[in-house]
Order: sequence, then C-alpha cells, then structure tokens
Amino acid sequence: MSVTEMFSYIQGFLSADQDVREDIRKVVQNLEQTAREILTVLQSVHQPSGFREIPSKCAKARELFCTVRTHISDLKTKFPMEQYYRFHEHWRFVLQRLAFLAAFVIYLESEALVTREEVAEILGIEVVREKGFHLDVEDYLAGVLIMASELSRLAVNSVTAGDYSRPLRISNFINELDSGFRLLNLKNDPLRKRYDGLKYDVKKIEEVVYDLSIRGLAKEPESGEDK
Repeated sequence: MSVTEMFSYIQGFLSADQDVREDIRKVVQNLEQTAREILTVLQSVHQPSGFREIPSKCAKARELFCTVRTHISDLKTKFPMEQYYRFHEHWRFVLQRLAFLAAFVIYLESEALVTREEVAEILGIEVVREKGFHLDVEDYLAGVLIMASELSRLAVNSVTAGDYSRPLRISNFINELDSGFRLLNLKNDPLRKRYDGLKYDVKKIEEVVYDLSIRGLAKEPESGEDK
C-alpha cells in the first residue's frame, strides 16, 4: 500500500467516525431537549403552590420519560454497543441530568433515595455493562449529587411556602446521603468535585433547620404522620 493509499484509507475511517458522532449528537440534542422539558415541569414544585401539585408534576414527568426511552432506543442504533465508552462523552452529561431528574421524581414521590436499578428502568437502559447501553455507576452518583443541590433549594423554598417540617426531613435525608458518600473512595475528579459541593448543601440545609429551630417552627413529624 502506498502512502497515498494509506492516508486515503485513514481519511475514510475518520469520515465514517465523524458520521457516527454526528448521528449521535443529533439524538443527544433530542434527549437534552426532553430533559429540559422534564426539568421545567419539576421546577414548578419550588413555587409556593407547588407542593400541592407534586403528584401531578411527577406524573407529567414520568410521561416525558417515555419520550426519553424512545430517544435512547434510537441512540442505541447509532453505534456498535461494544464501543459504548468510545462515544460515552457525547451522552454522559445528559445521562447524568436524566439520572438526577429520575432521582428527584422518586424523592418527591416517596422521599427515598432512588437506586441505580430504578433509574435504569425509568430510562429504559441496563445496569450491567455486558448487556449493552447501561447506566455507569459514576453517572448515577453524579445524578444523585445534582439532586442533593436541588433538595437544598427545596428546603429553602419549603419555608417560604409555610411547610416547616419538610426541611427537617430533607436534612435527615441529605445527612444520610452524605454519610453514604463518605464510605466511597472517589477517584473520578469531576465526581469528587461534585461531592465537595454536597458539603455546602448539607451546611445550607442545616442553616435552614437552625433558623426554624430558633424561631420555634422546627417540629419533627410524629410517627405515622403523613409526609
């Protein structure tokens, strides 16, 4: 093979790779748009009247996750599945955002921490790498940490809405979450930096709870009391 033929072959390979990446980018753009729509729906819970609308907003978000699953099914067709990590950077950010949105929905519905398996089911993807398009554990953890920041905001807005018990429940949840993350030896730099932000979320929520305490408004929910 001559030098010209060799570089012509390389150019063909590069062109094919760029075509795949462009197809992936188009689907990811659709995913990002749907993620923005879900976020817009869920952001309304921060309004004074939003707490009464939590069930309906979560139901609407779940409807939009059907669209997410459709886009992900399309994404799966754009590249060989064994090359998942070769193209992972294209959808990593939006997958983390979607993991956050799924985690936020589950928290609003049950005040529980979503599992990686639950997120994967909501998104219509796998947990086990060998089974194909899957939710990487670090993407799941990043989504959970984004949710923590959203809950710190929710704690503040709960007070504005006159819901004084919710910040205490959020505080207990975030403290448990922080304890869990302390058990992990995080070597992923972006994930470790995002975890550093959790410390500020904990402090912010503690300040809200403290303010409620000195005003005599903090009251632990009684056993069996509705959330």
